[in-house]
Amino acid sequence: MTPSPGRLLGVDYGTVRLGLSISDPDRIVASPLETYSRKSVDQDATYLAKLVREHGITGIVLGIAISLNGHEGPKAQECRAFGAWLETATGRAVQFADERFTTAQADDIMYCAKMTKQKRSERRDMLAATLILKGFLEGGCVPYRPLPPEDTQD
Repeated sequence: MTPSPGRLLGVDYGTVRLGLSISDPDRIVASPLETYSRKSVDQDATYLAKLVREHGITGIVLGIAISLNGHEGPKAQECRAFGAWLETATGRAVQFADERFTTAQADDIMYCAKMTKQKRSERRDMLAATLILKGFLEGGCVPYRPLPPEDTQD
């Protein structure tokens, strides 16, 4: 369970970059924070732990890639491993939120705002993180629950 009250950090996971967003202390609004270019395990841990302290983050919402049929694939398992690492690195509980279509939504929003391709590329992950966190807040801060494994018997 995500502790309350306090700010939440939204994370759009990537192996090269992390999109980051933040909520207000009352958990009403999700705002873009930044796009962080990953460096090394140690540097990433130091940076994220500092970010959590500086912003008074009480919990983390990590977007997880779910397939269209609602099941988790290899990318979701990679994200779960990152979530476990993130909890250790920051000392904050990590909850998962379904991130299906957030990158496409972010692209659509920026395209409609007539942003250049370069600006869209620079802001895509950060805006996707904001959409992940916004959906989590609007849904009542209920974490994603995976579907049971598919029955493989005929």
